[in-house]
Amino acid sequence: MSPTQIERAAEWRANWPLVLTAFVGLSLTSVVIYSTGLVIAPIEQEFGWSRTQVTAGTSLATMLAIPLSPFVGALIDRLGVRKLALPGTVIASISIAAIAFANGSPVQWLALWIFYGLAALMIKPTIWTIAVTGAFTAGRSLAISVILCGTAFAGIAVPPLMQWVTDSYGWREGVITIAVLWGVPALLLSYFFLFDAHDAKPLRAADSSPEARAALPGLSVAEAVRSLTLWRIGIATLIMLLLASCLLVHQVPMLTDFGITRHDAAWLASLVGVAGVIGKLITGWMMERWDAGLVGSATNFATALAMVLLLEPFRSPATIVCSIMVVGYAGGTKLQLCVYLTGIYAGMRNYGKIFGVMASIVAASGGIGPVIGGAFYDAFGGYNEVIMTAIPASLVSALMILRLGPYPEWSKALEARGKRPAAAPA
Repeated sequence: MSPTQIERAAEWRANWPLVLTAFVGLSLTSVVIYSTGLVIAPIEQEFGWSRTQVTAGTSLATMLAIPLSPFVGALIDRLGVRKLALPGTVIASISIAAIAFANGSPVQWLALWIFYGLAALMIKPTIWTIAVTGAFTAGRSLAISVILCGTAFAGIAVPPLMQWVTDSYGWREGVITIAVLWGVPALLLSYFFLFDAHDAKPLRAADSSPEARAALPGLSVAEAVRSLTLWRIGIATLIMLLLASCLLVHQVPMLTDFGITRHDAAWLASLVGVAGVIGKLITGWMMERWDAGLVGSATNFATALAMVLLLEPFRSPATIVCSIMVVGYAGGTKLQLCVYLTGIYAGMRNYGKIFGVMASIVAASGGIGPVIGGAFYDAFGGYNEVIMTAIPASLVSALMILRLGPYPEWSKALEARGKRPAAAPA
């Protein structure tokens, strides 16, 4: 085995419980998304609300993350992940269960979702990715890929469970069940295994000295603001997640517009989720061995080619299946590219603040992308214009992260405590 392979194996032996913890924690952050669709109809029937009223709460909770994520990132840098994740897991689980106590008042409904949106900030992906990014070096990319599969696990497990509990007992019991079944394991795992450089218990023997924990390498906030590299990563992330969220929400109606039956469209949509998991794992493996910007650029370029196959001259049942599988594969890589590249080029010194800004971009993309897709459909009566816009947008995002420059040598930048880290290439 090469020295790098030996280091990867050592990191995984030491930190696999942390990866499991972050996997479950990220899964907890996603259960509300995947359970909401199963309670829309029962809530409509019970309260006599419109679908817009039912879903307004989830939109409000999502939008809270846009302005507040950088502040949460700053708290993580100051306090560490453990001091936020432990109370955050408890409060977030309570806030999910509290939705079951809705009484039909629209004001109370929105208040419950504001409570959830604020609580969820304490267990956002920033928490879990910071912990894993700080624990891994040689095996960081694959570790990030594995924990991000926690969202896919929620997508697989939550809908059938929620449907069974809701049909058998009621939607309120379903919400409480989801909160308990995900919240309790996340809390227990976090209590025993979630540590970072702020804590007395070190993640790796190599980082066990107080000096190593106190002097984290990386950019200052001012250096990060001036870094052209980070701006390029942020713009590429914004473009690709706008496209990904738009296509995710509109994929079934888009496929039915292409002549696919709703039954087959639903099955194809599930294959997109499987392709996303495969994309996370394969891309994580590749980024450990080759330049991550080049790998990400290739996946974005593949998205552009996949969109071409959906245009009328090329569209057929075979090309539709091929295209959505490629889109699903590439879509599964977007968040991990942002997480990994930000860690590489920003370092860990102010990672919470810097990735907090990236998290705001992620939240904004998730909220705006579906609206853009709907606006295009309303304006043009179809999705062809969405596809035509996605092709150049994917190419721009590919160019944004192509040739970002050599990785900064953060490990050499702080050979002694107090030594100023080198800046990332612009």
